[in-house]
Amino acid sequence: MARNIAVYPWFKFFQNLLFWQAVWFLFFQDVLSASQAVILYAVYDLATTIAEVPSGYFSDRIGRRFTLLISALSAVGAAFLLLFGASFEAFILAQILWGISAAFVSGTDSSILYESLAAMDRSDEVEVQELRAWRFSFTGLAASAMTGGAMSLVAYDLAFAATAVAMISWAICAFLMAEPPRERGPSASEALRFIHLKEAFTNPILIWLFVLSTLMYGFSHIPFVFGQPFIFEALAARGWSGEAPLVSGFVSTVMMLVSVAASWLVPPLRKRIGLAAILLFAMSIQVGLVGVLAVTNSVLAIAFLFLRMVPSSIHGPLLIARVQPILNDDSRATYLSIKSLVGRLMFAASLWIAAAATTDVGLMSYPEIQAVLGWYFAIGLLAFCALAVLARRIPIEPAGSVMAADVKEG
Repeated sequence: MARNIAVYPWFKFFQNLLFWQAVWFLFFQDVLSASQAVILYAVYDLATTIAEVPSGYFSDRIGRRFTLLISALSAVGAAFLLLFGASFEAFILAQILWGISAAFVSGTDSSILYESLAAMDRSDEVEVQELRAWRFSFTGLAASAMTGGAMSLVAYDLAFAATAVAMISWAICAFLMAEPPRERGPSASEALRFIHLKEAFTNPILIWLFVLSTLMYGFSHIPFVFGQPFIFEALAARGWSGEAPLVSGFVSTVMMLVSVAASWLVPPLRKRIGLAAILLFAMSIQVGLVGVLAVTNSVLAIAFLFLRMVPSSIHGPLLIARVQPILNDDSRATYLSIKSLVGRLMFAASLWIAAAATTDVGLMSYPEIQAVLGWYFAIGLLAFCALAVLARRIPIEPAGSVMAADVKEG
C-alpha cells in the first residue's frame, strides 16, 4: 500500500503527459475538417459513456489494479493509432480506445488511492494526497503542452510518438501497483451493492456534488474543444495563423502552471470560505471564461485561457475527498463512474448539436464559435444560480471537519 501511494503521483504524471493536447484539433481539421474534428471528440465522449458504468462495476467486482492496467494499455493502443493512422476510421478507433482508457481509469484511480490510505490508517490525508496528485497531473500536462506544440512545428507525428512513449510509462506504473484490501472485498453481493448505490443517490450532499461535478466536467472541456480553433482564428485575423501550434502549446503550458500554483492556494481558501463556496467559485471561473471567449476574439482574450484548468485544481481533489468517506467500498467506483457517465453523456450530446452548427468543409470560423459558446454561457449561468441557491439549504461542509491540509505531507 505504501508503494501504491508513492507510485500514484507518477501514475497521474504519465497519464497526463499528452504531447498532442495542444494541437489535436488543429491536426484533425488539417487532415479532415472542423466538423469531423468535433465529431471525433464526440466519439471519444460517446465511447467513454458506453464503457463508464461497466468499467466502474468491473473495478468494484474484479479489482482496481487490473482495471487500471486495461486503461493504460488502451491508451497505448490509441497513441499508436494516432501516430500511424491515416484515415478517419483509424482516428475513430483511436478515439474509442481513448474513451475506454478514460472510462476505466475514472473513479478507479482515486479509489485505489483512498483504499490504500485507509489500509494504512491514513485516510485523513486524502485531500493532501489528491492535491499532490493533481499537481503531478498538471505538471505533466504543462511539460508536454509546450514541447508538443514545438514538436508539431516540425511534424505532428513527433507529438504523437512522444505521447506513445509516455503511455507505455503509464502502463508500467499501473503494473507496479498492488490491489488494496476492501471492507467487503470484490465478492460483495449484488443486492448489497445496489442498496449502497441507492443510498448514494438519495443523499442530498452527494446529489448536489453530483450535479456540480457533471456540469463542471462539460465546462472544463468546452475551452479544450473550441480553444484551439479560437486561437487559430484570433491569430489569423492578425496574419499569424502559422504560429497557432506553438501559441496553443504555450497557452496549454501556462494554464497548467497557473493551475499548479493555484492548487497551493486551495487549502487556505477552502478553510476560509468553506467547501460549497470554493466549489461554486471554481464553477464561476469556468462559466466566465466561456463568456469571455463568446464576446470577443481579440488576441488578448487568449490570455483568459490561462485560467482554464484552475477550476479543476480546486474542485477535483476537494470533491473526491468529500465523497470518498460517504461511499462504500463495494460500490465506490461504480458511483464515480455513473457520475462521469452523466457528465460525459451531457457534454457529448451538446457536441453533436454544436457540430451541426459548424462547417463540414475547412476551418471553424469565429462567428460559429461565438454562437456555440454563447449558448453554453447562458446555460452555465442559469445552472450556477440554481446550485448557489441550493447550497444554502444543504450541509455540503462535513460537520466538525478539519481541513486535511493540516496533515503534513510526507
